[in-house]
Amino acid sequence: QVQFVESGGGLVQPGGSLTLSCTASGFTLDDYAIGWFRQRPGNMREGISCIGSNISYTWYEDTVKGRFTISRDKPKNTVYLRMNSLKPEDTAVYSCATGLKSFCGWYDYWGQGTPVTVSP
Repeated sequence: QVQFVESGGGLVQPGGSLTLSCTASGFTLDDYAIGWFRQRPGNMREGISCIGSNISYTWYEDTVKGRFTISRDKPKNTVYLRMNSLKPEDTAVYSCATGLKSFCGWYDYWGQGTPVTVSP
């Protein structure tokens, strides 16, 4: 059974940093592309980053490019999203997903999400 558990969210001040974790069970996460998404209050869910099964491929949405970094930890079966220079508009529920494909852009399995609040 494919499952994700996201963690690492919380309350942070503007300009601060957080690292989100996406830990998988039921499959070897390293074999597949993993995407990070967020849903801001009053908005639809949006993709913000993805790492391909070949870790040389990463993608970032323009509003997070240069501030967020996606990475893998193979022994821990975990993908991370390091978020720096956080802004109030980054407040959202963040979740990870996969389509069990080697490439980004196809998602069938989703985690429950972890909330991030950026506020003074």
